[in-house]
Amino acid sequence: MARASSGLAYPERFYAAAAYVGFDGSPNSNDKDIGSRFSNDVALILYALYQQATVGPCNVPKPSLWNPVEQGKWKSWKQLGNMVSAEAMRLFVKILEEEEPGWYSRASNSVLEPVTDVQMNHNAIVEPIIENRNSFAERKTISAENGGLIETQDIDVVSEGLGSVVVYDQWTSPPITGQCPKGRYEHAAAVVEDKMYIYGGNHNGRYLSDLHVLDLRSCTWSKVEAKVESKSVERPSPVNITPSAGHSLIPWENKLLSIAGHTKDPSETFQVKAFDLQIGTWSMLNTYGKPPVSRGGQSVTLVGTTLVIFGGQDAKQTLLNDLHILDLETLTWDEIDAVGVPPSPRSGHAAAVHAERYLLIFGGGSHATCFNDLHVLDLQTMEWSRPTQQGEIPVPRAGHAGVTVGENWFIVGGGDNKSGASETVVLNMSTLAWSVVTSVEGRVPLASEGLSLVVGSLNGEDILISFGGYNGHYNSEVNVLKPSHKSTLQSKIMEGPVPDSVSAVHNATNPTRDLESEFEVGQEGKIRETAIDNFEPMKSKGGETSEHILAMLKAEKEELESSLNNEKLLSLQLKQELADAEARNTDLYKELQSVRGQLASEQSRCFKLEVDVAELRQKQQTMETLQRELELLQRQKATSEQVAINAKQRQGSGGVWGWLAGRTPQNADDA
Repeated sequence: MARASSGLAYPERFYAAAAYVGFDGSPNSNDKDIGSRFSNDVALILYALYQQATVGPCNVPKPSLWNPVEQGKWKSWKQLGNMVSAEAMRLFVKILEEEEPGWYSRASNSVLEPVTDVQMNHNAIVEPIIENRNSFAERKTISAENGGLIETQDIDVVSEGLGSVVVYDQWTSPPITGQCPKGRYEHAAAVVEDKMYIYGGNHNGRYLSDLHVLDLRSCTWSKVEAKVESKSVERPSPVNITPSAGHSLIPWENKLLSIAGHTKDPSETFQVKAFDLQIGTWSMLNTYGKPPVSRGGQSVTLVGTTLVIFGGQDAKQTLLNDLHILDLETLTWDEIDAVGVPPSPRSGHAAAVHAERYLLIFGGGSHATCFNDLHVLDLQTMEWSRPTQQGEIPVPRAGHAGVTVGENWFIVGGGDNKSGASETVVLNMSTLAWSVVTSVEGRVPLASEGLSLVVGSLNGEDILISFGGYNGHYNSEVNVLKPSHKSTLQSKIMEGPVPDSVSAVHNATNPTRDLESEFEVGQEGKIRETAIDNFEPMKSKGGETSEHILAMLKAEKEELESSLNNEKLLSLQLKQELADAEARNTDLYKELQSVRGQLASEQSRCFKLEVDVAELRQKQQTMETLQRELELLQRQKATSEQVAINAKQRQGSGGVWGWLAGRTPQNADDA
């Protein structure tokens, strides 16, 4: 046993803080003393949180409009809604520590600090303290699977499943009961109604087909004894649900869809299995169109009513970068031939959709290297692009997991075949700026490949849940992280025209969501000008705080104005370029019209030439006919002349013989 002294635990720490501030729970609490130490806004916050922690949600009638002070206090309290008592206590102490960092040392003279016995093992859990139906644990230890101690820290928890974690931006390992699944990686996970389902995976080179569920409220594992559904009435043979790894699990309606994955005896085409959550049976979905080739390590993203599948590795270990879409309403496949330069073939990458339009692909690996590039596909124009990343760009990795919370994309785990990625990073999908949320040390499940990551919602806040992974050891540990809002409390205090205390409390109690509605306050000017029961802020402290806030706001204003000027300059440049382009377009159009006119003239001239050529050909044919007739006449003439000559010759020969015979020329002619 070791003795550890780490300050008062809750709720004692809260009551000590309340007593230090001046709230002792009695009607005679000295509000004037509170007003002399804190500003009006901080006093309102502390009052509302104290009431919420000790009394509960505000159910008292609304004060009269003639009393703006009481009305402001009532509305500050009312704005907290159904915030649990433990959260109100924690925020009360947090705000006090921001206002007076040394309050505990000054109050410790009259408050006895307890000493807690902590067992030095890897699952140190202190018996909870019960107060107002809430449970508070004093200490929590996070341990590595290999037995090494990762981190031991004091955290404030409410023992209600995974909602027990109230420390932001830190991974913790909550106590889990029930039948824990065996260690694995390349499995798939999904959350449906406060339950996390784990299916399949790889353990010691063997593919798995078991289905487990973790109740996020009770932190209890249980195994789902799934059945298989017959193919049809005519063919009652059972569906063969083969073990797989590297698949994806997508919630859809009342089903879990298992998409693709590596199997021992892979099929030629893509397979889609469905688990009915109501009747607990597996079945195969019959799809239409040309399905993709079977694969594992792909990304599957749900966009509206369609699944977008990218990349992966087929059964022949060929890396892919093809793009397919499955319409879940018609179960029809469509292969997409997008324009632009797609990501190189890869598997083990992560994908997310932003604004239901842009598909983001990050990281992944080939046979020889890992990537940290970011690609974006516009799902409307089906065009790939590779934007410039901002901030702290993560190291190359594959086998990581990612989930989105609003416009933030959280990436956890992965590795580069040498070591695991220890940083949990987040990408703002609007600005494409990376930042590091937290990091872990040692060979822990959070720095392994093939882990799963899902997002759940408990007590109105988002919470990240990781499971499994491989880092030389097959892990089965559950780790949770509650992401915080990037804005600070002070910056929120000065944002809106409403009472700053209300806005600050609202943002502090729900740090993962933006302020959805403004708090309306009647007699606003009176509340701002009137102190709470004659509250007077301490001028020296309030002045310094105000000057600091104003300086921050001025710096932020100057930065925004500079950005605005840059945007205006860029807009002017784009307008000038657009005008130049339009002028060039006009000139080109005129030139095109001129060329078209010349072309029409040439076409007319060609037509006339064709007519002339046709006439000349006709004349030529006529001349040839006349030539043949002339030659015929000439031959006839020659023949006639030859006949005439022959006749004369005969005539001359007949006269001589006739003379010799005693004939006269007349007798010869008669003869």
